[in-house]
Amino acid sequence: MLLGLLLLLVGGCAALFAVFAHEVSQEAGRTARVRYAATGQAAGVTITYSSWRNGNVSTSQIGDRSVPWSKEITTKGFVKGGSLVVTLGADGGAATCSVTVDDAPPVTATALGPFSSAVCSGF
Repeated sequence: MLLGLLLLLVGGCAALFAVFAHEVSQEAGRTARVRYAATGQAAGVTITYSSWRNGNVSTSQIGDRSVPWSKEITTKGFVKGGSLVVTLGADGGAATCSVTVDDAPPVTATALGPFSSAVCSGF
């Protein structure tokens, strides 16, 4: 009886692992649309954004910008997260970062005042 119970347990674990492996494989092949945006009232803003593409991180930085600003990318691979950082310049102002992945609710943050940063990550 103990052997039968052990076999059932091992078989159940193997089946669970197979289902998990299939789900991970499907997610790794799925394409996601990521929309980065910065809004507000500010000039002299530095915008830094990163994302994962096919297992590699890609980071870009744009300096001395005014908001609003936006960029949309598509990414593929298991890790799709990244970050968007909006840093205000010496003149301050206000800026909000927003990142939307597919149709999920956006991740947002706001910066107020000189040299402050809004950081959107965890998406």
